[in-house]
Amino acid sequence: MKKLNIWGFCLAIAIVWSAGTILAGWFAGLGWGDLYVRVMSSIYIGYEPGFWGGIIGGIWAFFDGGIFGLAISFLYNVFSEDKKKPKAAKKKR
Repeated sequence: MKKLNIWGFCLAIAIVWSAGTILAGWFAGLGWGDLYVRVMSSIYIGYEPGFWGGIIGGIWAFFDGGIFGLAISFLYNVFSEDKKKPKAAKKKR
């Protein structure tokens, strides 16, 4: 099975999670999804509805998503390894 590029997957998850967190903070400033932002602010210090709160939450989410992506891609590569060793080809004489 093909292995995942650990750092590429890590960066992709970090960017997606960060962008979603920033957007949630900005939309909460308009009154949508305020409960989500209040719950997540118990994890991400400084995360609150509004422009700067969304940016602060996005920075936290980037690192959080990066760690999560790193763990998931590492575990995927460990468990998806082909356990069968290929047999050595016999040489013809």
